[in-house]
Amino acid sequence: MEQSRAQQESARRIGPFRLITRLDPPGSPLPCRRFVARTEDGEHTVLLSTPLPGTDPARFAAEAEAARFLLGPWTAPVTGLAGPGEAPWYASPYVPALPLPVALAVHGGPLPEATVRAVGAALAEALAAAHGQGLNHAGVSPAAVLLTADGPRLTCFGAVRAAAADGERRTGLPDLDPGALAPEQASGGRPRPPGDVFALGAVLAYASTGHTVPERDELPAALRPVISACLARDPADRPTAPALMTALAPPTAHETVLNSAGTLLTPGWLPGRVVAALARQSAELLAAELPVAQTPEPAAV
Repeated sequence: MEQSRAQQESARRIGPFRLITRLDPPGSPLPCRRFVARTEDGEHTVLLSTPLPGTDPARFAAEAEAARFLLGPWTAPVTGLAGPGEAPWYASPYVPALPLPVALAVHGGPLPEATVRAVGAALAEALAAAHGQGLNHAGVSPAAVLLTADGPRLTCFGAVRAAAADGERRTGLPDLDPGALAPEQASGGRPRPPGDVFALGAVLAYASTGHTVPERDELPAALRPVISACLARDPADRPTAPALMTALAPPTAHETVLNSAGTLLTPGWLPGRVVAALARQSAELLAAELPVAQTPEPAAV
């Protein structure tokens, strides 16, 4: 019985954190497992990411280390990593967030065009920053996008490389969304910026229609040209991330520099049901009480 209790206690912990809840629902392609967790003293709540079963833990750990160099407001920053000898994990500061598939389910269908445009512009800005640093995200998919009250967050950096090494075919892997995998990456090619743009196009298609491979006529007319360009099979035909950002959030007449996606994140950018779900999540986690660790009773004298 003591062994069973110890196993249960171990299953509720990852590194120095106690797990509160899983963030992702089962049944959809997930590039990594994500939990909301809290430190033992209750002072810090984090979003904790771990590799899926079958994923190479060494590649996952290498991608987690590289993710520490990502900058910008629309990428979930990596603020903690597993130590040497630990099973791999990495932590980001927690804010109430819904994975994009959950947001569509809460809303009851595809998101409004204004929301899709704001999400796309912010994520394009995140990719432009990464590409400017010489980094490729290689993990963009609907499940990798979290919606928060003040904008989207991009997670699961390097999921494509963690799932299979360059040179190995990546088709048919259960943890990669096939609709968000650029053809050159599916065949084992090294991730490059055009592959990130393809994946972002699939995310926008999903947000607009509910699936990553829609018929062209299903896409909103105003977004159809830009999404279709992102999904071009030839990488050379896809826009760059900065060009995509400009297409989704055009500068106003009074601006002389590239517009920021933040200008689209005005009050009301998220549908009301999604805002309400974020508020519920926040309240539930604030009220969550972690199980008290069992301490052995002193031996009888």
